[in-house]
Amino acid sequence: MIIDTHIHAYTDSLAERVIAKLTATADCPCYTDGTIKGARELIEKCGIDYGVLLPIATKPTQQTTINNWAKEVYSGNIISFGTVHPFAEDALDELDRIKELGLKGIKLHNDYQGVFIFDEHCHRIYRRCEELGLPIVFHMGYDPVSPMVHRAMPYDLIELSERYPKAKFIGAHMGGNYAWEHVLRYAAGLPNVYFDTAFVAKDIDRKLFSEIVKKHGVEKVLFASDLPWSDPRDEIELVASLDISDADKEKIFWKNAAELLEIG
Repeated sequence: MIIDTHIHAYTDSLAERVIAKLTATADCPCYTDGTIKGARELIEKCGIDYGVLLPIATKPTQQTTINNWAKEVYSGNIISFGTVHPFAEDALDELDRIKELGLKGIKLHNDYQGVFIFDEHCHRIYRRCEELGLPIVFHMGYDPVSPMVHRAMPYDLIELSERYPKAKFIGAHMGGNYAWEHVLRYAAGLPNVYFDTAFVAKDIDRKLFSEIVKKHGVEKVLFASDLPWSDPRDEIELVASLDISDADKEKIFWKNAAELLEIG
């Protein structure tokens, strides 16, 4: 079994426009048409059993509509997270609603949302997610949308872990896109932090990847692709290449996610 804990898709009415804009900004290929249908098809083609949808509210006014849609498409091989915007006055109420809807956690993207990870608007969100038991996925490290300003970096996870010890944090892109030396030095081994493998296969040094996994522990690494921005087969090959037991690879491919997100 494989659970891809980090995929993206958009409503049918927006997908074409969003994909065109983001591919131009990021200068990277896209492996689906951006729709849920396209995501389902690629997941099946790659032998992935479930894809975890991570929507992002880039404006405060979007969160309710996006979460309603996330609930609507939550079926079959798609499992949905929700999202809130740190500047939304009703962010805490929306977190309560996310829990009631049965969404599995929330995604925050500090660069898309224009807020640093320790902005005063964010702490109420972390506290409420800790209370509700909702995992939080952060985009960590570099993003082409904000190439010169990095709003969430590996060393930030140290304070988050200490201030919110019962929270469940997921640092996407192995804890910090293109900041993996810092991940190994500062973030690997933090007790309530998971890393996902999204969009790292093409650029991460394999030896460094192995060192991060070893220091952090296989129990806190989640398979992820960042579909449609990465071909999931690249990340599958990356995890398969690790010099660890098949049992430990199973933990990364699906068992850790199944336990964390209460799947199955």
